[in-house]
Amino acid sequence: MKLMLVWLLNAVALLLVPFVVPGVHIDTLYSALIAVVILGLVNSVIRPLFVLLTLPVTLLTLGLFLFVINALMFWFAGDILSGFRVDGFVAALFGSIVYSLASWLFSWLLQGPKPPR
Repeated sequence: MKLMLVWLLNAVALLLVPFVVPGVHIDTLYSALIAVVILGLVNSVIRPLFVLLTLPVTLLTLGLFLFVINALMFWFAGDILSGFRVDGFVAALFGSIVYSLASWLFSWLLQGPKPPR
């Protein structure tokens, strides 16, 4: 049940991105739900390969190249889906940052307060 709630909250987070980033377009809630699944698959299968292959550049830039990798994965997910579109790299960069922050905020709110030890 919690997995379904996290999936729905991530879709809501993705639906918020076009209101902040003008180059990101999502047609329907169904498109957002499918896009969240595709983003999860891309981030769990393709992203580790990119991180491994670009490790020297990532170390040279002190980890800032990871933003570029995240933007490329966001842009790629927008390219393979019809209801989710990203217009360019800059939109993908800011869209991935906004989506990550919104997703993090929703998961933090879902966890609730920590009990004192």
